[in-house]
Amino acid sequence: MVSLRFPFSSFPPPNNPNPNLSSHRLVIAAGATIVGTFAGISIAHHSNKHPFLHNTLDFILAHLLLTPNSPSPFWASLSLSPDSSVTESKTGASFPSQLNNSQTLLGIGLRRKSIFGLKNIDVYAFGVYADEDDMQKNLKEKYEKLSASDLKDSKDFDKDLLESDIRMTVRLQIVYSRLSVRSVRSAFEESVGSRLEKFGGPDNKELLHRFTSQFKDEMKLAKGAVIELSREHGHVLRTTIDGNEVGSIPSKLLCQSVLDLYIGEDPFDQKAKEQVVDKLASSFENN
Repeated sequence: MVSLRFPFSSFPPPNNPNPNLSSHRLVIAAGATIVGTFAGISIAHHSNKHPFLHNTLDFILAHLLLTPNSPSPFWASLSLSPDSSVTESKTGASFPSQLNNSQTLLGIGLRRKSIFGLKNIDVYAFGVYADEDDMQKNLKEKYEKLSASDLKDSKDFDKDLLESDIRMTVRLQIVYSRLSVRSVRSAFEESVGSRLEKFGGPDNKELLHRFTSQFKDEMKLAKGAVIELSREHGHVLRTTIDGNEVGSIPSKLLCQSVLDLYIGEDPFDQKAKEQVVDKLASSFENN
C-alpha cells in the first residue's frame, strides 16, 4: 500500500515581537484576535441569547473555509508501506488505505485556514479515493503513455477525471472541534454553488439546495466526525456522515462540481491533487 506522510510546520499563536508596531495595527490585531475567540465560543455553544452575533460569526467562519489553503513549507512524500491505514501526521487523522474493498486511497490533503492572518486553524483532513478497475477501464488506454508531469498539465485529463463514470470518494475527517453544521452548509453553498455555475450556468439553485439541505442544523460534527462524498456509478452523489447516509442525488453536474473542489483545475489543496495524479500515473504504468 501507499503511505503518505505530511510533516507540517506549526504556527504559534500570534504575538507582538515588535514594540514599535503602530497603535492602529495593534488595535486591528487585538480586535481580530477577540473576534476569532468569540467566533469559536459562539459556534461551540450555539448561544440563543445573541442570535445576531452568532449568525455574524458563523458567517465569518464559513467564508474563511472558502479561501484557498495557505502554503505550507513541507508536503507529502510517497513511500511503499504494508499499513492498512495512513495517518496524516499534523492532525493525527487516520485514513484506511481502501474503502468498500474496491476504492484505493490516492492522496491526502489538509484544509487549514488563517483567521485574519493571526491564527491558523486545521479544519479537516481529507482523503481522495477511486475504484481501481474503473480507473483502468475509463482512463488507462487514453493516458497510459503520459508521464505524471504531462498528466498534471493536461486539461483533458482533468475533464475526464471529473466527468467519467468512475466511483470516487472524498472522505473528510473533522479536526476542528468548534465546527458547526451551519458553517459547513454555508461553505458548501458558496463553493459548490460556484462550481455548479462554472459547469452548468446560473440556473441550478434547486440542485444546490437539494445538496446543502442534507446538512441539517440538528446534526453534530464533533472532532473526528467523518463526511464522505461519493460518486457512485450512474453519476449519483451519495453523502454520509459517520457512516449514516443523509442523501443520494443523481446528477452528473453535482458530482462534477463537488469533485472539482478537490481534484479540479483550482483545488482546495494543490499538493493533494498532485499526489492523486502521481498515483494514477504509476497505476497506469504498472497495470
